[in-house]
Amino acid sequence: MNAKSPPFHLAFPISDLQATREFYTKILGCQLGRESDRWIDFDFWGHQVTAHLVEQMPDVATNPVDGKQVPSSHFGCVLDWEAWHELAKRLKVAKLNFLIAPYIRFEGEPGEQATMFIEDPSGNGLEFKSFKRPEALFSTS
Repeated sequence: MNAKSPPFHLAFPISDLQATREFYTKILGCQLGRESDRWIDFDFWGHQVTAHLVEQMPDVATNPVDGKQVPSSHFGCVLDWEAWHELAKRLKVAKLNFLIAPYIRFEGEPGEQATMFIEDPSGNGLEFKSFKRPEALFSTS
């Protein structure tokens, strides 16, 4: 991973501004950015994500991966190994419902990674993952 990569921007729909503000700040630990009565910016591990209030949330299809149903539309962050485990612990303590509970994929293989899926209060899928060997993020073998 290039330490000098520019931050990305992602906008996503939500159904409740207050619940979203509390989830992203108190549960995930994101800092607040600018906001209005229809949207909120968050510092999402150095990236700008913007939650936009919508009248109706879109349906999201799922895709089977490792025998689990993964929301085809989701976003998240690749964290370092210790930060991922700390977040998993914090989410468990908060008694958050996991779409896919924290687990290790490809254990002992070159692409070994930790992953977990959660939903925000509006039902948006979030995936947090970490690679045992960070340089394997884009490896094909």
